[in-house]
Parts: sequence; structure tokens; C-alpha cells
Amino acid sequence: MVELICGSHNHDLAETLVGHLYAGRLSVEEKTMVEDMTKTSVKPINILLTMKERNEKNVTTIKQVYNAMSVHRRSQRDHRTKMQQFMLLMEQDMYVHWCRCEEVSNVVQDIFWTHPDSVKLVNSFNIVILIDSTYKTNKHKMSLLEVVGITSTGLAFSVAFCLLAAEKENNFVWALDRLKGLFFRVDSYHRVVVCDRDIALMSAIRIVFPDTYNLLCRFHIDKKCESKM
Repeated sequence: MVELICGSHNHDLAETLVGHLYAGRLSVEEKTMVEDMTKTSVKPINILLTMKERNEKNVTTIKQVYNAMSVHRRSQRDHRTKMQQFMLLMEQDMYVHWCRCEEVSNVVQDIFWTHPDSVKLVNSFNIVILIDSTYKTNKHKMSLLEVVGITSTGLAFSVAFCLLAAEKENNFVWALDRLKGLFFRVDSYHRVVVCDRDIALMSAIRIVFPDTYNLLCRFHIDKKCESKM
């Protein structure tokens, strides 16, 4: 039961309707536009700006755009889980990928993937590669290992990515073995690997690529020295 205590407002009326969910709801045309722009990897802020350019009275917020994008992605997944959808998209786009699961629970432990064009590039420019990992900054709390190559003109390109369940030697060895499988010939392995001072990663590099020179990244060393000061 709701009992009315006072029938008058105790605050002034809002000058704008910005922030009101009902006023900022998306129309059918706007939902279609969000879906189309999401498919082309347009950033949410740019989607919102486009909507406001087309309609000056639009009071939709960025949160409502995110919600619409989330609803669209869930509809694309159908009954599949996020992991199943991720694997399906990689197969559809012809990505080179591997994964391994735990024997008991059959839960995915590590995932390695790369684009076919990246495979061609790393075989053409195989002198130096850089390896670094983020420290569980994603919502899955998994380390993202990134491998970057350098062209003959000094430009960087992404070689491969790998989500690791842990930053241990065993995980790094598995990821580097997959990286090793990208090269067309045995004599085309890279000659220099640049990484930060991760003991487990450096040990894995010595195991998988014993003839490769392992150099430390000066940027990471300087950052660690600054943090200790």
C-alpha cells in the first residue's frame, strides 16, 4: 500500500530531461542504427554523437547506448556462451587459433589466436619481436599476452594474442609453442625477443627458442626503477 503524505513537490522542475531513462529511450530506427554501427566496430561515443546530430532533441545517454549494444550482442549469441561465441567468430573470420582446457573440469585455460595476415607479416619480418602481458586488467582476470613484430621500416604490427590463466612457465611455454607453429620454416624463427624482466617468461623463451637472443625492454626497466624511488 502507498500512502500519500504530501501532494506538492519539494523541488523545482528539471530544466532538461537528460538522464531520464524514459525520455532517453531509443526508437526502433535508433536501435537499428546502433546495431549496424556496432557491427562495423564504431565506438559507443561516436554512435551517441551521430544520434544527436540526426536529432537535436535527443537526450539519450552513453549508458543507454552501451545497454543497447549489450542487448544486440546477447541476441547474436543466441544460446551460446561468451566463450562459444568467441570461438565461433574466430572460425568464421578464418583466424588461426588454439586453446587448451583443464582435464577435469573441461574449462578453457589458455587461448591463442592471430589473424592470417599477421602470420604472413611475421614470416616476412622475423628479426625482432616484442612480448609483453597485461596483468589481469580484463573482467575475466586473465593475463593478455601480446606479441608485436617490427617491419623493415620500423612500423609495429600485432603478431598474436593469448589469454593465459596464469603467468607461469607452463602457460608461457604453451603460448610460445603456438607462436613457434606460425613460422613456415624452421630457419625462419626470430633472432631477438624483447620482453620485460618476467622470470617465468624469460625461462620459457630459453626453452622454446634456445638460439634466440633475449633482451630486456628499457622502458619497463625504467618504469620499475621509477616505482622504487
